[in-house]
Amino acid sequence: MSRIIGNADEFWRLRLTRVDTTDGFDLEWHDDILYRAPKVDHGDEVEFFHVEAIQLDDSDHVVRVATFGASSEAREFLAIAEENLGLMSKSEFEAQYLPAEESADELEQK
Repeated sequence: MSRIIGNADEFWRLRLTRVDTTDGFDLEWHDDILYRAPKVDHGDEVEFFHVEAIQLDDSDHVVRVATFGASSEAREFLAIAEENLGLMSKSEFEAQYLPAEESADELEQK
C-alpha cells in the first residue's frame, strides 16, 4: 500500500477539553425559579485540561496529546500545536505530537 502524504491539518484537528473531578450538581432546582447556578466551592475541585487530536475522517479516533493543570498552559500549548498543524506534514505532526500512537498509514499496512 502507498503512504498517504499531505499537510497535517488535512488529517487532524485539535481541541481543548476541560475535566473537573467535582462531584457537585450542575443544576440546583427550586420551585420558585427554573434554574440557579450551583454554589462554587473550589476546595476539593481538581481541574485538568487535555489537548486532544481528532482524526478528521474518523471522529471516534481521539488521541490525548498532552495534559495540563492550568488553563493558560494548555491554551499556550494548543496555540503552538495548531500553528504546527498547519505547517507540518502528516508524518511530521504524528512523529512530534503522537509518538506513542500508531499512524493511520501503519494501521492500514497491518
